Amino acid sequence: MTAGRPVKPRSTCHTVLSLVTGLALWAGCAGNAASQELTPRAYWPAPQGTRIAVVGYSYADGGLLLDPSTPIFGADSKIHTGVLGYLQTFRLGGRSANVVVELPYSRGTARGLVGDTPARRDLSGVGDLGVTLSVNLLGAPTMTPADFQALRVDPHPILGASIKVVAPTGRYDSDRLVNVGGNRWATRLELGTIIPLKPKWLLELHAGTWLLGDDDEYLAGPREQEPIHELQLHLVRRFNPGFWASLDLNYFTGGRQTIGGEEQDATQDNSRIGATLAVPFAGRHAIKIAYLTALRTELGSDANQLLVSYQVLLR
Repeated sequence: MTAGRPVKPRSTCHTVLSLVTGLALWAGCAGNAASQELTPRAYWPAPQGTRIAVVGYSYADGGLLLDPSTPIFGADSKIHTGVLGYLQTFRLGGRSANVVVELPYSRGTARGLVGDTPARRDLSGVGDLGVTLSVNLLGAPTMTPADFQALRVDPHPILGASIKVVAPTGRYDSDRLVNVGGNRWATRLELGTIIPLKPKWLLELHAGTWLLGDDDEYLAGPREQEPIHELQLHLVRRFNPGFWASLDLNYFTGGRQTIGGEEQDATQDNSRIGATLAVPFAGRHAIKIAYLTALRTELGSDANQLLVSYQVLLR
C-alpha cells in the first residue's frame, strides 16, 4: 500500500454537508438586507477544518408592499438570484465555529403603478456582500470527525450565537426606489438552539435582531429604520447521514422607518412558512431544495420563493 492522506469516511462527508443550510437567497428585491430568512440547521456543528463551497439559485415571484410614503402602488416582482458561497469551520476559544461568505447576483423585473401610470423597472447586478460568524456556546466544543459522528448518533442540546454583517456593495441607483443593493450597512445578532426531541427529530429555535444603517440617497428622502426583530422555528427530521427535511416558520416585527425626516406608520409584521429537503450524493456533494411562501406581510416582499443549491465538501 502507498502511504497517503487519510480519506474521510463517506458517512462523515454526507453528515458534514448537512451543515450548510441557508445562504441568503433573498426574496423579492435584494435591497432589503433584513430579508425574511429561513435557515434550518444553521447551528449544527462540523469537524474543525471543514470547507464547503456552495452555488445557489432562487426565484421569487409575488407582491412588494412598499412604505405608504412612496408613490408606487400594486407593485409585484419576478426576481432571479444566484449566490456563490463559501463556509470554513475553525476553532474559537475551544468551541466549534464557522464563517460563511456569500455574494448574490440578481436579475428581474418589478411592475406597479406610479400614481395612475403603469411603470416597469428592470434590474440586474451584484448584490450586497454578506459575512456570517457563528460559534457554538454550549454543547459543541471543537470536534474531530469521530466526535462529530458521536454527536450525530446521540444528539444533545446545543446553544449557538452568530453575527452577520451585510456590506453595501450591491448595485444601487439613487433615482430608483427598487434596487438590487441596499446602500446601507446591516448587522444581525442572533442566538440559536437545537433541542433533540428524538434521535432523528430536532427542534431548532432562533431569535435575533437586525440593526440597520441609514440610506442618505433614498429617492423619497434620507431613510432611517428602527431594528427588526426575528424569530425562527424549524422542525427537522433526519433520515440518513446528510439526508434531512424540515418544516420552517419565521416571524419578523419592527422596522419603523423615518423618511425625509417624517416617521412612517407602517412596520413589519411578517411571517413566512416553508419546507426544506437536503439530499447528499456521490460522497462529497449535496443538493438542497426549499420553498417559502408568505403567511402575513405588512411591509416588504410578499413573494413565493423557490431555492435550489448545490454544495460540495472541499475538505
